[in-house]
Amino acid sequence: MDNRTNLDDYLAGLGIAGADETEAPPPAPEVAAGPALVPDPDEDPRAVLDRFLTGLAARIDPGLSVSVREGEGALEVEITGENAARLAGRDGRTLGAIEVLAYTVLAKQAGRTDLRVRVDVGGFRKRQADTLTRLAERLAVQVAKSGEPHELQPMPAADRRVLHIALKEHPDVTTESVGEGSARRLIIKPRSYGA
Repeated sequence: MDNRTNLDDYLAGLGIAGADETEAPPPAPEVAAGPALVPDPDEDPRAVLDRFLTGLAARIDPGLSVSVREGEGALEVEITGENAARLAGRDGRTLGAIEVLAYTVLAKQAGRTDLRVRVDVGGFRKRQADTLTRLAERLAVQVAKSGEPHELQPMPAADRRVLHIALKEHPDVTTESVGEGSARRLIIKPRSYGA
């Protein structure tokens, strides 16, 4: 990771100038010589994703490496390296932003909107899924004992999915997502609740 603390210096190093500058910086050599973003449905989506994320990782930290594999209805990416875990950002927000960018590039360059993109750095997603699974199990016991539903705070779809899957086969509780957009949250209810 770059140790510069001044955001303007960091952005300038990436070829991004501040809005108050009168002269635009020259484009980065890779961008100037690169092909135009024309969708090519015949191009392998893994290659598109690998090329984009390898370039992104190299600009952030040359010590990072990227591997892309095909999973269940998604392309799964693992970014590894000495400082990879720092790339997750606070509460995985940076990682989420990288996933959005990767999905957008995949849609624009390969014309694939049917594939999800899951990115993990330094095992962050795995640790987060394990933590959420343990939380789901503790809350399921609490809900089963009390007989009252428990509503969690709004959370991203990927986190809700982990909880849904963790409790899918639970004999005493069921899960339901409610709300819209960023306010969508999960409710754990006793199976007999409201029946």
